[in-house]
Amino acid sequence: MKITDLNGCPIEVTNLKEAIKMAGQYKEYRHEDRSFSEFDKRKKTYWTDMYEKLRAIKKQLDDN
Repeated sequence: MKITDLNGCPIEVTNLKEAIKMAGQYKEYRHEDRSFSEFDKRKKTYWTDMYEKLRAIKKQLDDN
């Protein structure tokens, strides 16, 4: 299956369960160095969006 990321790029997902797990972990990552705070905010936004899209697909599949 394919989803579109926050940047409009198509992403192919071959293992939905693993993709949800990875996105959930990535959205929580932070650098210890505070100089990366803006970068970390952008990445959290990206991975949170990806996580929510993946969870929505899973819910839709589970409801069918």
